[in-house]
Amino acid sequence: MTAEARFATARSLERKTLGGAAAKVAKLLGLPLMPWQRQVLDVALEVDETGRLVYRDVILTIPRQQGKTVCLLALIVTRALLEPRQNIVYCAQSALDAKKKFEGDWVPAIEGSLLGSQVTVRRAPGREGLVFANGSRQSIAASTQKAAHGETVDLAIVDEAFAYADARLEQALRPAMMTRPNNQFWVVSTAGTPDRSPYLLDRVQTGRQAVEAGLTEGVAFWEWAAADGDDPSDPETWRSCMPALGYTVTEDVVRAAQGAMGRSEFARAYLNRWVTSMGDPIVSIEHWQALAEPDAPRPPWCVLGLDVGPKGSSAAIVAVGEHGDTLHAALLEHGSGVEWVPAALARICSEWGDPRVIVDGKACGAILPELERATNFKVVELGTGDIPPACAFWLRLVKDGKLRHRGEKELTIALDGAGQRTLGDGWAWSRRNSGTDITPLVAMTLAASFWHGSFQTLQAEGE
Repeated sequence: MTAEARFATARSLERKTLGGAAAKVAKLLGLPLMPWQRQVLDVALEVDETGRLVYRDVILTIPRQQGKTVCLLALIVTRALLEPRQNIVYCAQSALDAKKKFEGDWVPAIEGSLLGSQVTVRRAPGREGLVFANGSRQSIAASTQKAAHGETVDLAIVDEAFAYADARLEQALRPAMMTRPNNQFWVVSTAGTPDRSPYLLDRVQTGRQAVEAGLTEGVAFWEWAAADGDDPSDPETWRSCMPALGYTVTEDVVRAAQGAMGRSEFARAYLNRWVTSMGDPIVSIEHWQALAEPDAPRPPWCVLGLDVGPKGSSAAIVAVGEHGDTLHAALLEHGSGVEWVPAALARICSEWGDPRVIVDGKACGAILPELERATNFKVVELGTGDIPPACAFWLRLVKDGKLRHRGEKELTIALDGAGQRTLGDGWAWSRRNSGTDITPLVAMTLAASFWHGSFQTLQAEGE
């Protein structure tokens, strides 16, 4: 299996590109490009009939150790050499990190290459950078809202963008680029966490939308990442998202990293997945998988949990019923949007004997009247104060092995990517801090909450 970007801007064969020049520069630096690097530079450096770059924003997310340092160095040197007096600014998560990249990777490559005679290296503290014989220069900018203040900038690169909490750096750099005819803004990073990396998450969502819309100008985007349901320990998963595997990275290196790192951090750094935190899920995936009983019979009496994602983005319906001394859950429906929910809920209620349906009234408020009609007014709304006890009860059931499930991939994915937030004196699932769609997990929690001191009464009523 060869890694292919999950989202990628396509090359326009009708346009010329400076990517070939970048490939020659990389070769002169003694750093020949891998196929993925050539793909990115070929597209990102497409020019129109007047020689202007057609993509002013380039967004690239990729796992660690895949060769983005070489890609960026080839980009910088190409832009600097092809046109005189170019001003190129590079920013990393801190000035120290940018300096380490400059001194540890870029300077040795340039000084030991055939291009070394055309470049002067500046090492003075605070003024580190490259000065080219044609008047172009590359400098390191502080990662603050005063970056490049008073300068004009042709190429700005924001590296390790997962470390940025907001867009202040971009807001500082953009005005410095307005008068430059061939300006380009690059955002490059491995995935982050939704709560700590809102800037990168916004740029990633913009890039995905551009690819899905088929845009061929303005924004170019690439995302190499493992699919949510893929096993992080499987070499096939690694090969699906690591374009340097087999070139500069070996499976032994990845296997060693996986054994030494936490599950979430490995998924973020090496699979380029968005995770909720640098730690592990609230319940270990191994324990969760041990609770799976795919062939368990359907309980004789169930309640349903229904959850709706932000702005009606998705929804899920989960059934939970008693089996002996444990509860059993089954994911019945899950999909994008909410248009399908009333009809699906009406069908399920008809087939399952008009069970009660537990919802978070706030999350389902926009479609609550439709849900009432679809369920013959069997909807039970939980308020904000009911959510922390429901979540605490769910966690206790799971840790005690008292809540089983059918091993659905959607539930495992939701648990693996689910974040939490403080609510009152307890906690609740957090959509904002989650790296995936958690509606199946929330729906399961809502349905299980009916057994929190209430099951016997409700069972008697149901009979």
